[in-house]
Amino acid sequence: MTEAVPGNFGSGADGDVGLLSPVSASPLVAALTGDRAVLAAILAVESGWAAVLEKAGLAPAGSAAVVASAAEASRYNPADIARRAQGGGNPVIPLLADLRKHVAVLDTQGIGAGKAVHTSLTSQDVLDTALMLVARNTIEALLADLKGTTAALATVAERHADTLCVGRSLTQHSLPFTFGLRAAQWFHGLAAAGRQVEGLALPVQFGGAAGTLAAGTVLTSGSPATPFGLADALAVQLDLAPAPAPWHTNRLVITSLGHALAAVLDAFGKIAADVLFLSRPEVGELAEPRAAGRGVSSAMPQKQNPVLSVLVRSAALQAPQLVAQLHLAAANFNDERPDGAWHTEWPALRQLLALALGAAGHVRELAEGLQVFPDAMRRNLDLAGPLLLAEGVAAAAAPLLEDKDGRNGKQQLQAVVDQTLQAPPAEQAATYRKLLREAVPPGALPDLRMEELLNPASYLGEAAEIARRILAAYREFSPPASAETDANGARRG
Repeated sequence: MTEAVPGNFGSGADGDVGLLSPVSASPLVAALTGDRAVLAAILAVESGWAAVLEKAGLAPAGSAAVVASAAEASRYNPADIARRAQGGGNPVIPLLADLRKHVAVLDTQGIGAGKAVHTSLTSQDVLDTALMLVARNTIEALLADLKGTTAALATVAERHADTLCVGRSLTQHSLPFTFGLRAAQWFHGLAAAGRQVEGLALPVQFGGAAGTLAAGTVLTSGSPATPFGLADALAVQLDLAPAPAPWHTNRLVITSLGHALAAVLDAFGKIAADVLFLSRPEVGELAEPRAAGRGVSSAMPQKQNPVLSVLVRSAALQAPQLVAQLHLAAANFNDERPDGAWHTEWPALRQLLALALGAAGHVRELAEGLQVFPDAMRRNLDLAGPLLLAEGVAAAAAPLLEDKDGRNGKQQLQAVVDQTLQAPPAEQAATYRKLLREAVPPGALPDLRMEELLNPASYLGEAAEIARRILAAYREFSPPASAETDANGARRG
């Protein structure tokens, strides 16, 4: 008989705590995207609607206060509501039953506050709007971490504007690069994605049973209020965007939200992938910030795993499938109110929100504490030797050469490269210099000029200017010192 492990099992009180999704296992993520957050958002919609109805004279005076008190999330058991949701297919139905009971108990004055609960709404109105609230609250926290990350990356980009490293293309050394530009490009992807998130419209949903506002029309009959005015008032009450029309089966709101979150996770993934490679011991150009107990191995005490990047990459790799699920659902929203397609949105959207917010905290910590090793960058840059400058050498020297043996200057210099590559790697640097000097005599290319061409710092193109322009283009994502540049990348006085 196996001895039981102590613990509180079977109650359902804790639910999914992220045991198999450590990237999003944090109190903040749980508080903003967990079951209790969704439950609280549904209750906020119902409470907000009661306030709108009372203000419009369509519910008894005092109703909003009673509903607001009854809508305190602590009164409800998410696990019990989740089980009962199987009866109607969504959590709004059992939650409403409980809400109405609490309203009846709290309506001690007998004002008929129950008339303000859910009147003229349908479950999809409430749940769609509630998920917009969950998204808004999550995005606020996400953007705070995202802007902390971009501020840190902007600082790194400026600090290492002249730090030489090697650019890589198709896994091979390509051209001289700067770490400042690499950090600026990380910043670029993340700031551009952040703008997408900031530009999202998160609207209320309000259409009634079939999206015709029929019940709302009856509700407002004989009143100066209109169904559209009530919907706009609810948007103000909840601090969401107004909607020109019900969007029960037009899911661009959801897919656009999914795309923006995936864009953020894509940018996070790029940073994580680069850090994972550049922190390999044989590369050694970067290291994650150290923290007690982080990066440990269960078997190898000497290991320091880049866990922040691993977790972030795990989130980025999950995002595309989740967005695909949102599109699959959107394409299958049949009739005027859908069947199972709507239900498949909920977990996909919430997982995207959780992954993005969870990864954002890890990326911010990574960016703010990133360890940079310029000496290792220079060592790796020098591995390719002067061959790394062959493109620049050819551009400068080819026009100086006369045709020889039927080959123009560019072809002669390509022959130098081809011959050099036949030498053992350890001898290629010396071989290239020797063959280049033979192909281009000092009279055509003086020794001093040749050494200039073979200096990696001489062939950086507009790396520094590109980095400055990136930072200038996204001032709202840069710290003040980085943002004080004009559109051309020049400092302002």
